[in-house]
Amino acid sequence: MTTEPFQADGDRTDPGRPRAGSLLDLLSIAAVVLDTNGRIVFWSPQAEDLFGYSAQEALGEYAGRLLVRPEHLQTILGLFGEVMETGRSWSGAFPILHRDGSTRLMEFRNMRLLNDVGDVYALGIAADHGMMQRVETDLALCQRLIDQSPIGLALMDPDLRFLLVNQALERIDGIPAAEHIGRHLRETAPPFPDIETIESALHQVLATGDPLLDQYAVGRTPTDPDNDHAWSLSFYRLEDPGGRVLGAAASVVDVTERHRAAIEADRARRRLALIADASARVGTTLEVEQTARELAEVATPDLADVVAVDVLDSALACRRTGRPGGGPELFRALALKASHPTVALRAADPPGDLAAYDGDRLVTLCVHSGRPVLVRQVAPQDLRRIARDPEAASLLASAGVHSYLAVPLIARGEVLGALDLKRTRNPHPFDQDDVVLATELAGRAAVAMDNARWYQSVRNTALTLQRSLLPEHPPHHPGLEIAYRYQPAQATSEVGGDWYDVIPLDDDKTALVVGDVMGNGIDAAATMGRLRTATCAYADLDLPPGTVLQHLDKITCDLEHYIVTCVYAVYDPHSRRCHLANAGHMPPALARPGREPALLDLPTAAPLGVGGVPFCTTTVELLPGDVLIFYTDGLVETRHHAIDDRLNSLLALLDKPEGPLEETCDLLLHGLRHPDDHDDVALLAVRTG
Repeated sequence: MTTEPFQADGDRTDPGRPRAGSLLDLLSIAAVVLDTNGRIVFWSPQAEDLFGYSAQEALGEYAGRLLVRPEHLQTILGLFGEVMETGRSWSGAFPILHRDGSTRLMEFRNMRLLNDVGDVYALGIAADHGMMQRVETDLALCQRLIDQSPIGLALMDPDLRFLLVNQALERIDGIPAAEHIGRHLRETAPPFPDIETIESALHQVLATGDPLLDQYAVGRTPTDPDNDHAWSLSFYRLEDPGGRVLGAAASVVDVTERHRAAIEADRARRRLALIADASARVGTTLEVEQTARELAEVATPDLADVVAVDVLDSALACRRTGRPGGGPELFRALALKASHPTVALRAADPPGDLAAYDGDRLVTLCVHSGRPVLVRQVAPQDLRRIARDPEAASLLASAGVHSYLAVPLIARGEVLGALDLKRTRNPHPFDQDDVVLATELAGRAAVAMDNARWYQSVRNTALTLQRSLLPEHPPHHPGLEIAYRYQPAQATSEVGGDWYDVIPLDDDKTALVVGDVMGNGIDAAATMGRLRTATCAYADLDLPPGTVLQHLDKITCDLEHYIVTCVYAVYDPHSRRCHLANAGHMPPALARPGREPALLDLPTAAPLGVGGVPFCTTTVELLPGDVLIFYTDGLVETRHHAIDDRLNSLLALLDKPEGPLEETCDLLLHGLRHPDDHDDVALLAVRTG
């Protein structure tokens, strides 16, 4: 008779080759067969290992005499007789006599056998009792470890069908453990969004044996569908002691708290970075409009998708003190910024426009209360209180505005306006952290805007004063063509004390004056006015230029330590002579047709206000068509260029003195001035006839 090898379903090993390292080998299970008299007729190799007797020594011997101590013999004979008579199996632990004389406790299972001719035998299957207990304990511990582990655990076969799932994983994916068994990974619809990637990772682990540890996944569970959860996934291959692949195991650790803490830490870093960015970018100039634009740019898109900065018109004009009342408010839109093209921009007031908002509008409520107004989830009725009119409300709805926040711009206790924030693409509604961040940004910008508006008010006052002190339309002067310019410094600096003057004298003479009061603001402009008045008075006395400067020097010494530079000249058209004196000022330039332009060589002397310094008068012969250029240092001095280079640039621009003087003035300002120059410029150009 040929015996075919038996292969169990699912066994992927070679059926012709014994599989080493199996559980049976680990337990070393022995088989012993007895006849009806209790003689040993079959003896397995494992029995030799377990009891110490070889087959030659054991076969034919009475098992009771060979393996049982005398005091236990009656007990074992009784059990043997019961199994043979009744056919009922018996199992339990029994002490066995080993060949070396020691007694060892064995785990037995005895049963009756019947062959094809009716002969009866007894089969005894035995294993070491201690080994059996260890295996049972290990199995129980493994089972309890899996069941009670707070980590989600799953065992899958090579086809990724679930073999075992513990309660922790059941809680994670919301599916009872029993419903996992036998189902494919994909069929259980786990909460992980990228199931294809997880399947690919498991197939890779099964193919290579290399584990994949701490794979991050974020998703939502059926038991908490409104909040993200995070898990750390680890996959490894399972093998039996012989190396046969049993499947794959997966561990799932809930790291949601760590995930949320990381998100909060990241948000905190972003908020700090945004505040640091605002500190560097907002308030770079003393211009209200520029500060508003900088605020809108910083807040987009990290804080909001659509940002508007609106200032109360009364605050912008420095007319308001304290908080607004409760009625309508007139806002001037200063800045508007969006992170992407959106129709929401059409719903906002364009920068520069004035808009009146009733007291029930949210932006008005914000400035009236001086507190943030937050609408986490914008409803249709909210849009009507956000927008200026129904059409604008429809545009905001089309743009997908779902969350709104208005924060007051408060500086030194005064509400200046509001920072208006909307979210369209950003899916998260504004929360209290956003309110704190927006309030911080608005507060920093409000201080800069407050400084700028008061500075602009003072600057405008000084500029108005200065312009009122300068001559508007000098009368006709015999033998001279005259052009002039005054250009104040840009908004980053205050108005200075530069001035020019053209004074008619007796006998057709003309006094030409250009001066610069060192300093800025209203005081410098007022000092300039006093000196201009004094200059006119001394000019009427027909004194030499050097003498006039000496008198002005005495006056300047009494003007609170002001230092003044000045060039004073008197031109006589009859003699074509020009008499000049210089008090620490830039030398005038002479442009003569047919010759290279040059600076007049005048004794410079000290500025006015030093006191006790003599001033010399120099006489220059002028020809018809000669052009004299008087100017203040703001035309040629910069922080980044040598003064000699700048003076050479000035002379280069005067290479065509035949052109109109008005164009010459514009050419000099355009060619030498920079928008960021920090000083005023007074420019006086004269051409002899």
